[in-house]
Amino acid sequence: MSGRRDERGAAIADFAMVSVLVLVLFLMVVQLGLALHARNTLISCASEGARLGARADALPGQAVSRTQTLVTESLSARYARSVTTREALVGGVRVLEVRVVAPIPVIGLLGPDESLDVVGRAFLESQ
Repeated sequence: MSGRRDERGAAIADFAMVSVLVLVLFLMVVQLGLALHARNTLISCASEGARLGARADALPGQAVSRTQTLVTESLSARYARSVTTREALVGGVRVLEVRVVAPIPVIGLLGPDESLDVVGRAFLESQ
């Protein structure tokens, strides 16, 4: 009988310790999902901007403005600060590259600037 008295309240302490651990693990998985979502969204926006800028009738700067608009609508204006374009040669074919440099989300959407660098490419129609 005296052995059972020593373990009184142990379940409460176990629950408190395990629930904190499970909560931390859950939040880490959610944050990883958010970071992957931000990365995939930026890649999609950069690719869409590159497709628009690679058209034969596209105006200079149209790819940058379209990419910035898509990123701002999808994530935040903070993620659309650094968007650049350049023409490149890939496998003997001229392509338009749209590069987005954005913060990587560490806590929510907040994180260190210029940590995430993604590129979207599209074949130039004018070749």
